[in-house]
Amino acid sequence: MKHGKTTLTFAGQAGFLLESADGLRVGVDLYLSNCCERFVGFKRLMPYLYDPLTLALDVVVATHAHYDHFDPDAVPLLLSDGKAELVCAYDVKEEAIKLGLDESRITYMKQGDVYRNGSMSIEAMPCDHGELAPDALGLLITLDGKKIYITGDTSYREDYFKNPALRGVDVLILPINGAFGNMDARDGARAAGVIAPALTIPCHYWNFAEHGGDPFAFVNCMKNDHPDLSYLMMRPGETIEL
Repeated sequence: MKHGKTTLTFAGQAGFLLESADGLRVGVDLYLSNCCERFVGFKRLMPYLYDPLTLALDVVVATHAHYDHFDPDAVPLLLSDGKAELVCAYDVKEEAIKLGLDESRITYMKQGDVYRNGSMSIEAMPCDHGELAPDALGLLITLDGKKIYITGDTSYREDYFKNPALRGVDVLILPINGAFGNMDARDGARAAGVIAPALTIPCHYWNFAEHGGDPFAFVNCMKNDHPDLSYLMMRPGETIEL
């Protein structure tokens, strides 16, 4: 719905919903099912918040093919209206073919590629999620003039975080679970210190017992090491205006 505001909603795990002032609706790394339990034994612990059939997105984005970022149960439903586009890393292609998704509505991205749609641009940024996801991407999203940097699932890489393109970031979103190649709470605070965004939002914790993550440790690291930087612990389903 067009409301004249630019908003960001935390959808749980590493998922976020963005909406532009003119009504462009974007979903990034949405995990809306319990498919990870079926495929790898990781039971969902947080509540279901959204029905993929009712989100009415214009763009669905997946930073890599792990199922808590590219949900094979939910993505076909998110695309079922025949309107939404899928923008994703190249490792998603195998999954998209398995699902029989319409290739004409998919844009595969590699580092340095830029996707544009109306008031939004998405630049594919480097990240380091290890050998199991070598094609994984970070995202620098510009929406209504606001810069949102989603690091993607990544270890701490100061060389990546010093990229001049990240100067003046309005919102930094990063994982703090400290497992499967991802930053932990202290790494996340260190990354915020390097990037110095207007606001840092941690994610990727508490949805699976196996993933770990300590948001209180992140809070303490930010308070003690970077008291000049703002951060926000978002409740799943919470929306903020950018």
